[in-house]
Amino acid sequence: MNWIQFIGSIELGLIYSLVAMGVFLSFRTLQFPDMTVDGSFTLGAAVCAILITQGIHPGFATLAAIMAGALAGWATAWLSTHLRMLNLLAGILTMTALYSINLRIMGRPNIALLGEKTILNEWFSSIPTWGSVHLIPLLYITALFVAFVYIILNTRLGLAIRATGNNPRMGRAQGINDKAMIWVGLSLSNALVSLAGALFAQVHGFADVTMGLGTIIIGLAAVIIGQALLPTRTILQALLACVLGTILHRLVIATALNVGDFGLQASDVNLVTAVLVALAMFLPSLKHRVKASS
Repeated sequence: MNWIQFIGSIELGLIYSLVAMGVFLSFRTLQFPDMTVDGSFTLGAAVCAILITQGIHPGFATLAAIMAGALAGWATAWLSTHLRMLNLLAGILTMTALYSINLRIMGRPNIALLGEKTILNEWFSSIPTWGSVHLIPLLYITALFVAFVYIILNTRLGLAIRATGNNPRMGRAQGINDKAMIWVGLSLSNALVSLAGALFAQVHGFADVTMGLGTIIIGLAAVIIGQALLPTRTILQALLACVLGTILHRLVIATALNVGDFGLQASDVNLVTAVLVALAMFLPSLKHRVKASS
């Protein structure tokens, strides 16, 4: 793996760390298996790309993408809380609907953004590049949203969301509106995922209607890998574990695909991800067995 591939893997890891934080909010904090992620990632890219190509400032286009993702999360929460669907089914239905919605928004299967203005070259043009145009801006954006989610989860609202995921019956006994907390939690989760999609489109110069396939697996892999390697006793540790897990996930995949002895190809990314998740889930039990035997 050369230097360009190394930096590219870190950049991609920083983008997908936002996905990992969104998955952490839904799967870990709310205990809600939200499959909307695959659709909301593409939704963010589609909304951002179509607005930028129409001359809208990239900052407003990115904000619109975040709001669209929040609306997608709200739709899943509504299906779950008002129509009383299974959580998994509600997410799958929203994800399925978003495929057609994304295609309608874009008007065609893909949109090119080459040569268009982005928030990375509009707002961060004066920042030193360190050999990469996007690395430092993405570090700033990731750090900003780690701090944002950390602050949110430590407010009264965040504590109510955490209580709803931990024990909804006890939360209701304490006067918490668990349905409202599911709305807020899923909206925030999918807003982060849509932001990741918008950044992906601006960094890589395109938006495609199929680009969200497997996003939920990437997010889960990052969360599991990060929590297997780092202690997650506090919210900040858990969020940093999401970032580290995503970067390590991308680096391992890049390394595996560049080792010729394995015979892996670019189409084997999902296979490598599945193996990594299985190993990360097995690691805690292996540590426990080693401690027990010693």
